[in-house]
Amino acid sequence: MDLIFLGTSAGAPTRNRNVSGTALIESSGKGWYLVDCGEATQHQLLRTPLTLKNLRGCFITHVHGDHCFGLPGLLATAGMSGRLEPLDIVLPVALHDWVRLSLSASRSCLSFEVRLHASETLNGWRNGHVQVDTVALSHRVPSHGYLFAESNPDPRLDVQRLEAEGIPRGPIWGELAHGREVEHAGRLLRAQDYLCPARPGQRFIICGDNDTPDLLAKVVPGADVLVHEATFCQSLIDRTRESYGHSSAAAVARFAESAGIPNLVLTHFSARYQSNPGQSPFIGDIHEEAAACFTGQLILAQDLQRYHLDRDGRLQVVMERLSQ
Repeated sequence: MDLIFLGTSAGAPTRNRNVSGTALIESSGKGWYLVDCGEATQHQLLRTPLTLKNLRGCFITHVHGDHCFGLPGLLATAGMSGRLEPLDIVLPVALHDWVRLSLSASRSCLSFEVRLHASETLNGWRNGHVQVDTVALSHRVPSHGYLFAESNPDPRLDVQRLEAEGIPRGPIWGELAHGREVEHAGRLLRAQDYLCPARPGQRFIICGDNDTPDLLAKVVPGADVLVHEATFCQSLIDRTRESYGHSSAAAVARFAESAGIPNLVLTHFSARYQSNPGQSPFIGDIHEEAAACFTGQLILAQDLQRYHLDRDGRLQVVMERLSQ
């Protein structure tokens, strides 16, 4: 699967970084999932190959505006672009009425059904491509992380089972290979019973704001990628004596190292961090602090940069950064 970061700034945008939004793209390259939708997320999407028609689900981590203020506008645009498929949105229950009121008050007539699910009580969400579970985090308001696990990746026909059951080669196999049910000899054959994964499924954990990385200890085993905020360096927290419910780069890196995370992606950087090495504080300080505590693959997310998880489990930067 791939990641595209639509926004990596905390609280407010900067000239180079939008507020929070992360796209997770299926290995097929077709469907995708949006985690958080800060203001101007849909504007960032215009600079990517992603379309709202292929958005399979939206997941909001918590109620703060830099993570959700772009949602009503994105939904309205999806309606104007002719989307017809229902859209599942997982978000805090406190935002449900806000979403409905925003659409109602603005007379936004959607061409598709919006199905709202409460993140606090979600008992897993799944479609034919991924399964999503939640983990509670620690912030100034309730916050969650989302665990994405591929379901039956790169499915291939279970030839041994088909032959054992005497199902003849030909059109029936073709229909099953395309995920369609087939009637044969008075039986209804379900594609899911005759398809098996060609490789292990990939697992991504994408977190909302969180000041206690250890809360992830029970869910990180087996994860390929952890995306976590690193709003400040520890030195800044020590100087101001306030973390505002956020993690330092060092705290996240130490946890990831102890948990054996192979790929750590840091994001949600305070707007005070500058891209110019000649200015202070410099965003490179966040990487330096984390690298001192973590020996795996460490990436500082950049807006509109795409990252691909190879089959060998290493997260790679796709060299062609999308235009800003």
